[in-house]
Amino acid sequence: MLYIRVYLQSSCGFKSQTNQTDMASHDHTLCLLLPLLFIIFISSSHVLLVSSTPSHKLESVITIRKVNRRGPYIGLVTVFETEEDAFLGSVDFRPDPSHPFLDLSGRRFRIGKIHGKKVVYVRCGIGMVNAAAATQQMLDVFNVKGIVHFGIAGNINNSMSIGDVSIPKQITNAGLWDWLNPDKAKGGEDVAYLDVGNYNVPQGDGKNELGTIGYSSEELYSVNGPINSPQKVFWINTTQEWLHLAAGLEKIELLQCVNSTLCLPEKPKLVIGLKAATADIFVDNAAYRNFLYNSFGVSSSDMESSAVAMTCVSNGYPIIVIRGLSDLAGVGDNTVRKFGSLAATNTAKAVLEFIKKLPPYHKTNPYV
Repeated sequence: MLYIRVYLQSSCGFKSQTNQTDMASHDHTLCLLLPLLFIIFISSSHVLLVSSTPSHKLESVITIRKVNRRGPYIGLVTVFETEEDAFLGSVDFRPDPSHPFLDLSGRRFRIGKIHGKKVVYVRCGIGMVNAAAATQQMLDVFNVKGIVHFGIAGNINNSMSIGDVSIPKQITNAGLWDWLNPDKAKGGEDVAYLDVGNYNVPQGDGKNELGTIGYSSEELYSVNGPINSPQKVFWINTTQEWLHLAAGLEKIELLQCVNSTLCLPEKPKLVIGLKAATADIFVDNAAYRNFLYNSFGVSSSDMESSAVAMTCVSNGYPIIVIRGLSDLAGVGDNTVRKFGSLAATNTAKAVLEFIKKLPPYHKTNPYV
């Protein structure tokens, strides 16, 4: 564009009067053609720029802007259908009349209100990658004040029971491993070690070709830390202020029965301030359950919470995790199919009560 402008200046009316007469006709022709070519070039560039953005994406951008003007919202992230059915069936979710949902990257983000509080809800899908991707997208796209993550989990702590609800203060990624060479000594920065040979049957000399697994720390990149200098962390802390806000939830009434013929032997309880483990592993093994509890002191195990929590902490957003216990790993037939819906319903009740406790968020920037 700069080249064309300079050429126009040098060719069209900016030459000195000493130019030869036989060039006048040629210059006059260029003066007529070059502006026309310039207009065609600019017009075609504009068409290419617009056409490179699909119309549905432009519509989404416009919708997102309209939705965010009505914020801020509380972000709600659950995992799979059983949890979603229990949540939407237990709460008075009122969809936004103008924009009840927005579909992004194959997920449906539902927009509405629960007890007068504005919320954006999404089902992320099973596993840590799904959880982190959905959470990051919610934080990037929507005007949210924080994330409430919820779902069901496996019970690791023998003092807890199926149907109980845990709101942990710390969560670790227990799936970040160093599988060590059995011929080399332990060492390095691993937080704990699982010696596979200790679980030989029959009990032998404790040697096993699978050797030892070392549990590593995460690298946390954070808006509150120096650029490109991640902090080594093994535990991700949930938001202290929100834990204090949840303190009164320990008195809520939780369901004990799935139906008239299927009930738990004890009335479920809600406990705040325990620890949780996350990994892309469904744990249904008693020996591994005991290892997790003895090594890390965790009371629950799931496949998403640490990913959601780490994404929120990295971006500087409040996070609380609420998980209902659906099974005790490695004890008879796994009870997640029997009591998964009950655990999900008790979780939904806790989420609803927490949302009620959150203060109303008022719009702070009318131009968002």
